[in-house]
Amino acid sequence: MFKNYFKIVFRNAKKHPMYVLINLIGLALGMAVSMVILLYVQFELSYDRHHPDGDRIFRVSRAWFNPDGEISLHLGHTAPPFGPLIQSDFPEDVEVSARIFNFNPLIKSGTEAFEEDRFFFADPEAFDLFSWEIVAGQGKEALLEAEGIILTESTAKRYFGNQSPIGKELIAVLPGGDYPLQVRGVMKDLPENSHFHVDFVASMIPVVQFYGGLEGFMSNYGSNNFSTFIKLKEGVKYQDFESQLPSLIDRHMGANQAGIPASQGTKLFLWPIADIHLHSNLASEIEPNGNIDYVYIYLAVAFFILLIACINFMNLSTARSSLRSMEVGLRKVMGADRSILIRQFMGESLVMTFLSMVLALLLVWLFLPLFSDFVEKPLSFNLITHPEYLLGIGGIMLFVGLISGSYPALFLSGFMPARVLKGTFKAGKGHERFRAVLVVGQFAISVVLIVAVLVVVNQLNFMQSKDLGFQKEDIVVLPNSPQINENYLIIKDRLENHPGIRAVSMSSRVPSGRLLDSQGTTAEVNGELTQIDVRIADIHVGHNFLETYGIPVVAGRTFDFLQASDSTQAFVLNETAIRAVGWSSAEEAIGKQFQYGGRRGFVTGVMKDFHFESLHQPIVPIVFMISQNRNNLLSIKIDATQREEVLAYLKGEWAQLRPDFPFEPLFVDEGFNRQYEAENRLKTIFTFFSGLAVLISILGLLGLVTFATEQRTREIGIRKVMGAETGNILVLLGKDFMKLVGIGFVLAVPISWFGLNSWLDDFAYHIGINWTVFLVAGILAGLIAALTVTSQTIKAAWANPVKSIKNE
Repeated sequence: MFKNYFKIVFRNAKKHPMYVLINLIGLALGMAVSMVILLYVQFELSYDRHHPDGDRIFRVSRAWFNPDGEISLHLGHTAPPFGPLIQSDFPEDVEVSARIFNFNPLIKSGTEAFEEDRFFFADPEAFDLFSWEIVAGQGKEALLEAEGIILTESTAKRYFGNQSPIGKELIAVLPGGDYPLQVRGVMKDLPENSHFHVDFVASMIPVVQFYGGLEGFMSNYGSNNFSTFIKLKEGVKYQDFESQLPSLIDRHMGANQAGIPASQGTKLFLWPIADIHLHSNLASEIEPNGNIDYVYIYLAVAFFILLIACINFMNLSTARSSLRSMEVGLRKVMGADRSILIRQFMGESLVMTFLSMVLALLLVWLFLPLFSDFVEKPLSFNLITHPEYLLGIGGIMLFVGLISGSYPALFLSGFMPARVLKGTFKAGKGHERFRAVLVVGQFAISVVLIVAVLVVVNQLNFMQSKDLGFQKEDIVVLPNSPQINENYLIIKDRLENHPGIRAVSMSSRVPSGRLLDSQGTTAEVNGELTQIDVRIADIHVGHNFLETYGIPVVAGRTFDFLQASDSTQAFVLNETAIRAVGWSSAEEAIGKQFQYGGRRGFVTGVMKDFHFESLHQPIVPIVFMISQNRNNLLSIKIDATQREEVLAYLKGEWAQLRPDFPFEPLFVDEGFNRQYEAENRLKTIFTFFSGLAVLISILGLLGLVTFATEQRTREIGIRKVMGAETGNILVLLGKDFMKLVGIGFVLAVPISWFGLNSWLDDFAYHIGINWTVFLVAGILAGLIAALTVTSQTIKAAWANPVKSIKNE
């Protein structure tokens, strides 16, 4: 049976190669794109599903609320007491809890030193909670002693080669100085589809010691730097359990000075571990996560491209129905009923789909490595290790074969044999309208994708070019150290003496980072000291930080090094903070009493609002104060014309100041650009796949126009003999197709407007969708369609009319 289908397909390919090629390329491109995107989506959805009890493992997050109930900050980390308290307070519900703390120390091994960003301190219970597999030495027992540490296999090989690492010593440079660690175990590397990855797992004991001992550690609710995970017992619904956590907060944190329970200001939430990667994009995450919205977008693109390819097949098959009408008529006369004909045409469709799938698999094999590198995911299409992919291939083939072949099969099998054999058969208006609907749908999808590309590009350009309210260019950021901090003024003067360095300052955080630090606030409002319930983020800075970054002051003054009191009493707030406190203007705030955490003083200045964080985030209240001991980062403003010379100079200085640490400068503007990597990737993928969608649509339109022109060859010849101009012929043949493209454009406008506005709502600051975007997309789609139509109709218009009539 299938042998006959293959014969028919190859016979048609010989007679009408262009149409078969259009179908073959269109379906192959559509299926290849779908498979690549589905591999990406499958990988994104597989995160953290390798844990045996993954459905019972949850991460604890912590949120703070304004008086109006709005979340002011939501962290993926919590304070150290919460994990143990959750387990001890609810022993009937919680099986185990564990905390991990990510740190970036310098690790010394012999004469070598490396800065590591996958270094974690962890509770021993982490091995009861996660599926971490020990391959040598100890597991959780290694974390019971302060110097115990476990390496992953790749890390052990990186440090010790093929030697056994067990018993070897490493030195971690921690805030308190060098800390000796002994390798007690080796564990397997975590899978790539984990929402965090570890290279080192060290005992939590040094962290407890840093916090002043267990009592200080377990009473610190302000240091929200710990990733806390719990495993619930079987049968416990996490939503019900989560509703009990406010009582834990009130029990252990009590109420504030006004008698308001702590749970009204802060709450704990549970996140299923498998949901973290795609659904959690909180203010602090161990590693950047994905976004479920982008997964849906990529799936929609894959579906639309596949649908366009199927529409091509349906349109060309039904348009060319007259060429097979005699065949259908004869088969029916010879006794074939409609079901037999449906099976035949569906079989031919499946054969064409199979041949297209062969080409599609070749395209996937060629281009998947490039796509994998681009999305930075280890995507694989190995059918030996993943035999289940064969089911997916079969499913795509069946879907495409049925969708693309069903209507042509029903249409062709419905021909009346008597009318066909008499030569009076003509396809009904209903079929022509349906074909027109398919063309309209095809170009509506293409226009939507073109508009999406334009909007994404414009939004990305807006984010990257928007004035952030300060000078982000040519500022180099380097990590501070206790040694640099002790000699800061001397080092600052020495660096600023270089002709290419304009200013040096320090701070706890720099723009492009997140505003995660805050304390309680009291301010003088209407002559009285009033507790402020709105969260105000703090940045500890050097005296010249605002000048270094070019942040304008709208009232009062900046910090003055010659004013000794500024180091302990001066506060500079942004305009949003002024409004949050309740002052009517920046001028009114100057000189008002202000208490922040344990520091008392006065508002000495108000700075203009600026974007400290990316444009995903709104501008929030910020207070700047002179740093006492939180000088984590150095900011160095350089002359752009001497960039290379300055970097070479700084590298030399760095070798003296921090000889063990690598020189890895961060530019603030590059830090902002990294915030938009997901959007950059979306822009590239959208542009590429939208181009493919338009290409497939063009192929389909090309086939339809070519066939329509061939069917009207004699008519065109007669019209030319009767005096019709080339332009008249072009309008005659092209107007119907251009009408369909126009209708597709009209339908695409509201669809794209609604969908893209929903996407833009994810940004605190975004462009509006201007009518010019639709105009450009419409003109672009119209030009492409017009060129496609004209390329074929002009051949017919220029053909010799005598030959056209004679051939007919």
